[in-house]
Amino acid sequence: MKKIIFMILLSTQIAFSQVIDFSGYVRNYSGMLVGNGSTDFVILQNTFNLNFENRLDSYAFKVNPMIYHDNFDSLTFRLREAYIDLYFDNFDLRLGKQQIVWGKADGVFITDIVSPKNLFQFLLPEFDEIRIGVVGAKFDYYIGDNTIEAVWLPVFTPTKYAGINSPWSIMPDFPIPPVIDNSKRDVKPSLENSEFFLKYSALTEYVDFEIMGGYMWDDDPTMYSSFAPNGSGGFNLIITPEHNRLSLAGGSFSTTLGPFVFRGEAAYYSGKYFNTINARVNNGVIKKDYIHYMLGTDFTLFDINISMQFIQKAIIDYENIIKPNPLFHDDANNMATFLARYSMLNETLDLEFFMYYDFEYDDALLRPRILYDLSDAINLQFGGNIFTGSEGQFGQFDKNDMVYGKIIYSF
Repeated sequence: MKKIIFMILLSTQIAFSQVIDFSGYVRNYSGMLVGNGSTDFVILQNTFNLNFENRLDSYAFKVNPMIYHDNFDSLTFRLREAYIDLYFDNFDLRLGKQQIVWGKADGVFITDIVSPKNLFQFLLPEFDEIRIGVVGAKFDYYIGDNTIEAVWLPVFTPTKYAGINSPWSIMPDFPIPPVIDNSKRDVKPSLENSEFFLKYSALTEYVDFEIMGGYMWDDDPTMYSSFAPNGSGGFNLIITPEHNRLSLAGGSFSTTLGPFVFRGEAAYYSGKYFNTINARVNNGVIKKDYIHYMLGTDFTLFDINISMQFIQKAIIDYENIIKPNPLFHDDANNMATFLARYSMLNETLDLEFFMYYDFEYDDALLRPRILYDLSDAINLQFGGNIFTGSEGQFGQFDKNDMVYGKIIYSF
């Protein structure tokens, strides 16, 4: 499917355009573990990113393939985007594989749920690499400074997780080693199985806001439990991953008051299935709604750009049978983010510090980073990823503290 889209769009561009804009980068990324006395390289990656683009009065075109060469022995091809834009007087239409970014939050996904996530390295890559392109159509209708955006996705794309042998693997705890039954994991492409999203956004004198809704599949599969005789007088625990439908309504806003920018974002999820502590009752799951929201502010202090956010997830009508997990300690999970960035040497050198902190599990991810533009084409980055705590979504990686370096050549 990916190769077909790529060839169709590339052939169209060659046939109808005289010039193709060509850009991209080559990146070397090396990361070394430093926790628990370890000095192993956990990331040895070379990346080749290409962009083929052009824009005319009535249409535009983009193809963005990426090649990852990991640990000297793994070669991965990703077609991040491949689409055509068609421009009309009052509306635009985008067809093909595309990344769609919604919402106002930084570093968290609340209403930014159209494009699923690739967690092959947890949350460490840049967010345009974490988002997975989706195949479908996006329609934008313009009314002055307001926009109505509709998205139709006939092909479902789930979250992608790290492999079981990866240091970023997330393996749920089970009372006994389970047998995985993937017979119900796939969602077949069809009109009935399509996903639909709608957003209204407005730019006003005092506030920018968005109102959105979606009817979609849960990107993360529900883990259903069952038991079957094992032939030795005992039973096997059978885990059956299956994606379920979700409905979503939400919105976001941003406004400026003096030197401060205030941002907010919220979503109500209906139809989420949670695992329970009793795998024998109702296949070990229970259906509940939950809310997810963020309040944040951005400002400058002593030439340092600062951003702070408070994020909460809360389960409606919570029951104690719900099994604690890295995203929900009990009925609610409270988290904060902090970002400070300072530029110097004519903005060629940036010092940056970003942090996630989870109040319930008392765990965190600390991300100091130095970025230096050696030239217009070469960027150097040095940083660290420090995980604190012993449980929770960050504490589960407490042995993965690392330092890293990146060399990026852009063209």
